[in-house]
Amino acid sequence: MKIYVDLVLALNFFLDFLLLIGVSLILKRNTKIIRLILGATLGSISILSLFIPVSSLLLFIIKIIISIIMSLASFGFKNIRYTLNNLVYLYLLSIILGGFLYCINDEFSYKREGLIFFHNGFSINIILVLIISPIIIFVYVKKSRKLKEEYSKYYEVAITLLNGKKISLTGFLDTGNTLYDPYQKRPILVINKSVLNGYNPRCILVPCYTVNKESMMRCFRIKKIVVNGKKIDKEVLIGISDNNFNLEGAQLLLHKNILKGEEK
Repeated sequence: MKIYVDLVLALNFFLDFLLLIGVSLILKRNTKIIRLILGATLGSISILSLFIPVSSLLLFIIKIIISIIMSLASFGFKNIRYTLNNLVYLYLLSIILGGFLYCINDEFSYKREGLIFFHNGFSINIILVLIISPIIIFVYVKKSRKLKEEYSKYYEVAITLLNGKKISLTGFLDTGNTLYDPYQKRPILVINKSVLNGYNPRCILVPCYTVNKESMMRCFRIKKIVVNGKKIDKEVLIGISDNNFNLEGAQLLLHKNILKGEEK
């Protein structure tokens, strides 16, 4: 069996470069391309360790060390947490890419007749790897950034009512919620009626403008609200939504300015 070392090095460099670009995009690392190229070069050289007759444990340790060197060369060192995040996403992307390539190769390499699988002699070649790998990384990075952006708007909220009862729920930071009561300019949060579980607070009516009409919303005062473990000092009102909404489990719409001045 012939092994073309130069081809193996080139392919390994290409894959390592893709992985480092993926990490840079997901974690928004402001790093230069030349550093990513340096990191990929150091990573590609590591493939030579496969030809060294060492134990599996020692080979594993060598790979860990090389991945750390790759990360430091590409993104530098700021603190332990920064470096660990880089390494975690580097390994995560490696598993995602390797798993997809293995799955695709396995899918096309075997035929099935009933419950019997047999190899048909086909396997994905280097050209297909060069084409498929960037697509896999691109899709994963795009989906990861979208999910990260969406779920960054979800918060753990604890509300203490005037009667002392506490309600814990998930809140969604709604940038479209600009409701203020016209009397004291207090921001209004909107809650599902079902969450109150029969609690009948003393309400005031606040004008609420929708796309097609103006209506009145029932709002009530609360004793305290805590968002992600931080107490909100500004006074707010809670508006009651008679039509229950469900934003992936969120039962409270936070005001767009509720966290301003509260988070450092």
